[in-house]
Amino acid sequence: MSLIHTLATITILVLAQLVNGRWMDLKSGETEKQLFLSRRVVTESNEFDGGVLVDEKGIIEGVLSREAIESFLTTKNSNIKIIDGGELALMAGVVDSHVHVNEPGRTSWEGYVTATQAAAAGGITTIIDMPLNSIPPTTTLENLRTKVAAAREEVFVDVGFWGGIVPGNEMELHDMVRAGVVGFKGFLADSGVAEFPNVNQLDLENIFTVLNGTGTVLAFHAELEINDTNTECEGFDCTNPNLYSTYLATHPPEMEIAAVSLIASYLPRSDVHVHIVHVSAAGVVPILEKARLERIHAGNKGWRGGVTAETCHHYLTLSSEQIPAGHSEYKCSPPIRNNTNKQKLWEYIRDHRLDLIASDHSPSVSALKSANFLESWGGISSVQFGLSLFWTQAKARGFKLGDVSHYLSAGPAHLCGLHDKKGAIRPGLDADLIFFDPNASFVVTPDVILYKNKISPYMNTVLNGKVIQTYIRGQLVYSEGQIIGGPKGQLILKDGF
Repeated sequence: MSLIHTLATITILVLAQLVNGRWMDLKSGETEKQLFLSRRVVTESNEFDGGVLVDEKGIIEGVLSREAIESFLTTKNSNIKIIDGGELALMAGVVDSHVHVNEPGRTSWEGYVTATQAAAAGGITTIIDMPLNSIPPTTTLENLRTKVAAAREEVFVDVGFWGGIVPGNEMELHDMVRAGVVGFKGFLADSGVAEFPNVNQLDLENIFTVLNGTGTVLAFHAELEINDTNTECEGFDCTNPNLYSTYLATHPPEMEIAAVSLIASYLPRSDVHVHIVHVSAAGVVPILEKARLERIHAGNKGWRGGVTAETCHHYLTLSSEQIPAGHSEYKCSPPIRNNTNKQKLWEYIRDHRLDLIASDHSPSVSALKSANFLESWGGISSVQFGLSLFWTQAKARGFKLGDVSHYLSAGPAHLCGLHDKKGAIRPGLDADLIFFDPNASFVVTPDVILYKNKISPYMNTVLNGKVIQTYIRGQLVYSEGQIIGGPKGQLILKDGF
């Protein structure tokens, strides 16, 4: 019997209870509220035997111990649907703050239907769509409208939007803030797509000035072209573009360090929350910590002093030494670095010196993934597997499920200003919940992949931890291998947009 069949059986047995003199009707659909039960309810700071009470609008009404639940069930007058996960962990849904959907314009790479279905299968209840790789990019208010029109009615989980900063679009930024973008992303080096050019130092002066006082987030792909760094690799034939070492030599850690140092130089005269996406080089973290400390000492009251950074599942799972020749499904930018660097990133996670973890799901069609690392598209597809990827590595290092919720749910929700709605199991927040089996395992194969182009550096890898069910505002959207019903997601924008 599969886990989901077990879950369904448990649910039926519990539903057939007498509650205050009334049998709960399994078929009528007249239940007013839902009670999610688990022997292992997981929050950032605690695990306990209890449940989550969800109201008629899909909002968490209460978080209850098992004793409180027993008392509640004997006194409550109205019907309540009970979903009992037994020993499965009940957790807040994942918030993935870094996803490239690419629709419209490059929908053959990825679209909202497939991206959000894959997210639901991976226990992700909210994604935030990056502003580039779609045509048009999300760099103007009108382009945001085009993006929203493509997404509306297609999303199986909730979707928010990043705006983009490119040279000359400063006058668009306030309008996009008012429309409800969670923040803005920009590049300091070539983005890889012509319609999203990188900004330079003069642009940065204008952008920081325009965004000062808006309360928004300014996120950077932090690589800066430098001319005085030795990029020669050692011990390999660097003339062979099919070797990963050849590509790695073109993106040394000094590029990240130079970019973060430049960004940090603007912080003393700005209150804009600055975020560094996909940190791969461990050496940038101390630079950010110094800038954060200075911000806090200067009186900044924002989350983490308004200076934050993320890393990604591929930097925590893979290392350069293991990448085979000709397999550009491993290519991303910044690149996957060596095992020593990976272990340093894990030290920073253990010490809470990084703030969140995202997928940077950056898909493409297979034709753009050749054996040539220098010519192939740089992007790793992983949105469906992030939770299991992180748990596989974290469990082996002695982390707990609460750490998963901290880095994959609460952290991204804080970054995006959604912490009063998403990212935790707490009264008043959306009932975005998952049942997760931390002891199960599965193999990544093409037949289980729901995102559009079934390319992955994790193909045929055994991952620990399996999402059994995913709920959006108390509504079941995924149940062990199957998408349930049509799109139930909402677009995260200001009212009226």
